[in-house]
Amino acid sequence: MSGVGEREDSVVRAVLGWYETSARDLPWRRPDATPWGILVSEVMLQQTPVARVLEPWSAWMERWPTPTALAAEASGAAVAAWGRLGYPRRALRLHQAAVAIVDRHGGVVPGTYDELLALPGIGDYTAAAVASFGFGMRHVVVDTNVRRVVARVAAGVADLPPSAASRRLAESYVPDGPDAPRWAVASMELGALVCTARSPRCEVCPVGDLCAWRAAGMPALDVPVRATQSWHGTDRQCRGTLLAAVRESAGPVTRDALVSSWADPEQAERCLEALVREGLLHGDETISLYG
Repeated sequence: MSGVGEREDSVVRAVLGWYETSARDLPWRRPDATPWGILVSEVMLQQTPVARVLEPWSAWMERWPTPTALAAEASGAAVAAWGRLGYPRRALRLHQAAVAIVDRHGGVVPGTYDELLALPGIGDYTAAAVASFGFGMRHVVVDTNVRRVVARVAAGVADLPPSAASRRLAESYVPDGPDAPRWAVASMELGALVCTARSPRCEVCPVGDLCAWRAAGMPALDVPVRATQSWHGTDRQCRGTLLAAVRESAGPVTRDALVSSWADPEQAERCLEALVREGLLHGDETISLYG
C-alpha cells in the first residue's frame, strides 16, 4: 500500500479489515448513496448523533432527492423540515448550498474539494468528506473521531486538539488510491464505536497491539475539565422554543404571542431579533418561517 510508511500501512490494513465486518449499515454509506445525500448527511451529523439523524435524513431525501428540488422551495421549508435536529442554521446553509449548486453547477453536486469548499456554508471538513465519500477522492478527512484515533495510535496521547500538527499526523495515515476514502470512513467508525472518548473498548480494537497510547498505560488527557453548561434557561433553549412555536403553528404567529410563550420577555425579544436577523424567522409584528 503506497502513500504511507510500514507501521502506518499495518494500522490502515487492520482498520480496513475491521470495518468490512463491523461497520454500521447507514443509508448514506450504501453504494446507491448520491453525493447530495452524502452532503446532507454530513451537515446533519455536525454536532448531532447518528441515531437522531437517521429518520430526518430519510425524510429529507424523500422530499428533496436533489439540490434542484430543495432550491425550488423557500428556505423556510428547509427550516421547518429540520425539526428538532438542533442548530437550525444548518438547514439554511443546506438550502443556500443547494441554490448555489443549481446556479453554478447546473444542479449537480461538484466533485472537487475546491468547488465544494466554495459553496456557502461548506467548510474544510465537509468539502473533504463529500469529495472523499461521494467521489472517491484522496483527502484528509479529520473529524473528532479520526483525530482521537490517530492521537492514540501514533502519538500515544488520549487526544489532540485541532491543529496543523494533528492534521499532518492524520495525513500520514491516508493511503493512495481507492483505499483512501475507505480509510477515512473506517477510522471515523473506529473512533465512534471502539476508540471512544470515554470507556474505549481496547479489548476489541483491531489495532490494540499497535496503539502507542495503550502501550503507554492509557494516560489521561492533561487538560482542565470543562464545566457543562446548563441547558435550562439558555438562549439556545429560548431560540429553540420560539422556532418550535412557529414551526408547529398552523400559520404565522404574532410577536406578542411568541414573546409571552417564554418566561423572560426580554430574553425572548433578544432571541427573536437574532432569529429574524439570521433569516431563520421572518416578519415584524407577525412572525413566520417564510419571507
